[in-house]
Amino acid sequence: MESSFKPDLDLKGLNGFYGTQQYYNVLGIKITDGVKYIMDNGYAWFVTDSIAVIQGVAKVKAEPFLVVRLKRVGEDEADLIIDDGNKNVLYKQHYDFTDAKRDLKLYCEYGVLMLPSER
Repeated sequence: MESSFKPDLDLKGLNGFYGTQQYYNVLGIKITDGVKYIMDNGYAWFVTDSIAVIQGVAKVKAEPFLVVRLKRVGEDEADLIIDDGNKNVLYKQHYDFTDAKRDLKLYCEYGVLMLPSER
């Protein structure tokens, strides 16, 4: 049986998240309802790559607050940029191909990855 589910790569429902009702554990980091929505709609790679960097890169892991951005570059490329909230870039990774349809920004604070509206 073929599934009729198509991910919402435009993330049309993203503006409806304020606070969170539940936390989900993904690779040892808690994520909010809004971040789970992002994962469920085609951006799981962005979230899991971000978590891997947050846990695995010493200078990133040492920061109590992080801003995680997905910045589209042209039609089908993107950059993952993590900074300390003061625009000091701690990590940057380029993707030669992505099907992402929009830029994204997440915060990571106290081991919780969240949308800015969920802070």
